[in-house]
Amino acid sequence: MSLSSIKSWPEQERPRERLLSQGASSVSDAELLAIFLRSGSQQYSAVELARVLIQHFQGLAPVFDASLTDLSGFHGIGSSKYAQLMAVKELGRRYLSQTYNALRQALDSSALVMNYLRYELQGEKQEVFAVLYLDTELHKLAFKKLFFGSLQHCSISINQLLRHAIEQHAVHIVIAHTHPFGFAQPSTADHELTKQIHAACQLLEIKLLDHCIIAPTGSFSFAEQQLLPSPSELNK
Repeated sequence: MSLSSIKSWPEQERPRERLLSQGASSVSDAELLAIFLRSGSQQYSAVELARVLIQHFQGLAPVFDASLTDLSGFHGIGSSKYAQLMAVKELGRRYLSQTYNALRQALDSSALVMNYLRYELQGEKQEVFAVLYLDTELHKLAFKKLFFGSLQHCSISINQLLRHAIEQHAVHIVIAHTHPFGFAQPSTADHELTKQIHAACQLLEIKLLDHCIIAPTGSFSFAEQQLLPSPSELNK
C-alpha cells in the first residue's frame, strides 16, 4: 500500500514550502533529501524514502558516497536520480572550493585545516595521499591529490611532492592521506614517512605544518598530538 503524496499534506508540513518560508535550516536531513528526490515509490513517499536511505546508510553523507549498485536496491532510485545525486555532491564541493578561494581565508588553525581536508577527502574509496600548499600567510595556494593506492597502501614520491611545492612557490605544506576503511590512527610507516618528508622540506626551507589522516570514523592530526619533529604553527 503506497503512502499519500506529499502534495496532499498540509502546506505548512511540506518540506519545500517550509524551506521557502522558514529557510533551509528549518528542514531535516531527510526532508532536504526528499526535496531533491521529488518523488518516492509505491511503498514510500519521498520523505519516507529519504528516511529509509539515511537509516540504511547511517547518515546523509554515506548516501551521497554510495554506489549506483547500492542505491538501485531501493525502489524509486535509478540511474537518473543517482546521476543527480552525484551532480549535487559535486556542486557542493565546487561551491565550497570557490568560497575558500574567494574569501582567501587563512588556514591558520588545525581545526580549519582539518575541516578543509575532510571536505576534500571524505568519501574516498581508496587510499589517497594529498598535499595542501600554503603561502607565507597560510592562504591556500593549491590542493593536489598526488598519489592513489589500494584500500590500505599508497606509494609516495617525496621528490614529486616537493617539485609541486616548488612550482606553487609554497612556504608551508600540510600532507594528508586517507584510511578509507580503517581508523584514523597512524601506522609505523606513517610516522617514518612524516620524518622523511619533514627532513626533505627542511632542505628546501619549506615548513611541514601537519600530517593529517582522514577516515570514516574520524581524523588524526600529527600537529595536535605533538608528533611532528618540531612545533607546528597550526598547533596554537
